[in-house]
Amino acid sequence: MASAPTTRRPLRKAVLPVAGFGTRVLPATKSIPKELLPVFDRPAIQYVVDEALDAGIEHIVFVTGRNKGAIEDYFDRAYELEVTLREKGKTTQLKEIETPVRQPGAMSFTRQQAALGLGHAVWCARDIIGDEPFAVMLPDMLMMAKPSCLAQMVETYNQVGGNVIAVEPCDDPSMYGVIDPESRAGRVIKMRGMVEKPPRDTAPSNLFISGRYILQPEIFDLLADQGPGAGNEIQLTDSMVRLMQTQPFHALEYDGRTYDCGDKLGYLRATAAFALAHEEFGAKAAATLKQALADKGQ
Repeated sequence: MASAPTTRRPLRKAVLPVAGFGTRVLPATKSIPKELLPVFDRPAIQYVVDEALDAGIEHIVFVTGRNKGAIEDYFDRAYELEVTLREKGKTTQLKEIETPVRQPGAMSFTRQQAALGLGHAVWCARDIIGDEPFAVMLPDMLMMAKPSCLAQMVETYNQVGGNVIAVEPCDDPSMYGVIDPESRAGRVIKMRGMVEKPPRDTAPSNLFISGRYILQPEIFDLLADQGPGAGNEIQLTDSMVRLMQTQPFHALEYDGRTYDCGDKLGYLRATAAFALAHEEFGAKAAATLKQALADKGQ
């Protein structure tokens, strides 16, 4: 049985599960990993990595699957392309392709060889994470926030310790997993449970679990013997509920907005939102979208 950690250890590592097939955005994902689909001017995964770096994460662990080698290539150097851009004096584009490249050893890639669920994907990173707290960041969920969602969570973690998840209000709790709150101090909520897609009239809250977690390493022991749950998969939330019996869990109602890119319309909403928020192109993006709507109305 997992027990409460004795000290509050710093958060240095994050796990990004990127092994999914992306079936809800087919046919685009037949040949391109869904995490590399562009959200306005960069791949979706870049926003998540930027969020991790903004929070001080030092080591990012990607849990990959078959046909996801392009993700590893994206975060590597492209020497031939760099030489070509440098020779042509295209310094802006050169800087853009160099931005994703991290120092050697700052990223690891491990494979989930079978699609056994999110909990299993996280468990696949156990040897790289070791005996440290770590973040889990679902790449389908893009957070628009300053400071970043994970940075806000780290601040909360440094105050309360234990395990921390990000939440956000929703209109219909029956569409999401929501928390069961025990008490609240500002945006920080002590949890006593989680409920998956409760009926709206009996939901314990309207705060949905938005895809960012800070977890203690004791979760790995629970995931190791966690049986299949919903969808006949090993669910991370099932082990979180078990861990909650021995360790504190808090939810942070973070200051920002979540965009679910798990389906085609979600990607459309995210692309529009990040285009409109872009420092350089936001005004032109707004005019472009306005004109597109006007053209459709003709």
